[in-house]
Amino acid sequence: QVQLVESGGGLVQAGGSLRLSCAASGRTFSSSVMGWFHQAPGKEREFVAAISRSGLSTDYADSVKGRFTISRDNAKNMVYLQMNILKPEDTATYYCAGRTSLLLSRVPVDYGYWGQGTQVTVSS
Repeated sequence: QVQLVESGGGLVQAGGSLRLSCAASGRTFSSSVMGWFHQAPGKEREFVAAISRSGLSTDYADSVKGRFTISRDNAKNMVYLQMNILKPEDTATYYCAGRTSLLLSRVPVDYGYWGQGTQVTVSS
């Protein structure tokens, strides 16, 4: 099993940047597809980005394409989400998630393990 711990959230003005990190422990990290999701109060958890086991394939929600970049370092068991040109609508709790599969997915229930989340607040 893999345990995930997110960090890097905070308060930032619109147009600013943040870099989220997700530290993974466990033997299966390098064989896991990793994803980032976010959830705003009163809303469903939504897909943000996903990355393949090798890091060569990525997928992004349309709302963040061109602004956010997902990456991973398998040697360090880390996943990152670089968030640029942040907007107030990006305000949410951001979760790192993993699934032991070859396939990227945008569906939360496809992911078997989750971090506790990190809050991102973008002020206008």
